Amino acid sequence: MTDERFDRDADVPRASAARRTARAKIAVRNSETHPYDENGGPVLAVLSLDETFSGEWAGEATVRALQLRREDGSAMMVSLQRFRGTLGGRRGSFVLEGREVIHDKTISATWSVVAGSGTEELAGLRGEGGFAGEFGTGSTGMLDYWFEG
Repeated sequence: MTDERFDRDADVPRASAARRTARAKIAVRNSETHPYDENGGPVLAVLSLDETFSGEWAGEATVRALQLRREDGSAMMVSLQRFRGTLGGRRGSFVLEGREVIHDKTISATWSVVAGSGTEELAGLRGEGGFAGEFGTGSTGMLDYWFEG
């Protein structure tokens, strides 16, 4: 028997769940990249970022990403970041799992909230979203979110 709150084919609440959308301006405060494999082909590196979020979703995040950087300057990354602050008037933290693509000095990303990572008033948080922007100008992030339970 299935849990009626979820679609059969996905771990996503049905449309009746209260979904909200939050937007935030994202600015990078600090960034460091450390290559760990530069032998034969694209460079593999670890990227560390500290970010601030302002808007309907406000706080700070620490990001760690594994990056594949090609000779033409394009790259792709997989990341985890812990956000601490407020979302929809609730305080706490949660973890986002992301996939990022860099091309022609622009970056775009998709992310999802890691199930079970919400703390305090953000316990039970689920969601998905992303951002797009140009390096050096910041970006606007979006998160469609809901709470389990």
